[in-house]
Amino acid sequence: MYGWISAHPETFVTALRNHLWLSAVSLAAVLLIALPAGLALTRHRSWAQPAIALANILRTIPSLALLVLLLPVLGTGFLPSVVALTLYGLPALLLNTYTGVSEVDADIVDAARGQGLSDAQLLTRIEIPLALPVIFAGIRTAAVQIVSAATLAAFIGGGGLGELITSGMANFNFPQLIAGAVAVAALAFATEIIFAGLERLAAHRMQTKPA
Repeated sequence: MYGWISAHPETFVTALRNHLWLSAVSLAAVLLIALPAGLALTRHRSWAQPAIALANILRTIPSLALLVLLLPVLGTGFLPSVVALTLYGLPALLLNTYTGVSEVDADIVDAARGQGLSDAQLLTRIEIPLALPVIFAGIRTAAVQIVSAATLAAFIGGGGLGELITSGMANFNFPQLIAGAVAVAALAFATEIIFAGLERLAAHRMQTKPA
């Protein structure tokens, strides 16, 4: 594995860079969509059940199947890969955002309203800060899912470390295959560690925040 990487550093670095870029764009899209949507659902509870049901349906679809389903619509390449990975990562953050805000202690919410806070102030000053650990847990889950599933983007021309794996399998080049597989596993593990640290930091700041 190390021999193959040292012999093909540009190929490995390019695949790693593409994998990181694909994952970062997809996670950014998840944040831009799921956070506002999850917060909106807490203000429009009648929409919550249909949205949650749809999110749960998305969670049951295998990532490769999701990629293939987009082929007739968007073709191959970077864009369909981002769309599929975004759809794959959405449920975790959407559900955690909605659940985290919805489960803020009702007594705290009532006390804040009694002090004259508007709905926007209640959301930004009370509910979101208290829900941050749960929201960060959703971000962590989505990030790890996206990094792992991005491997399959190689099947529709999305690039990334998956190309090393598919090419290694096709050519019986086991050092290349192992290099790609280990890199994906290490990247997913690093993502888990980094976002778990951010989650603990958010929880710690909430615990130490003065009243």
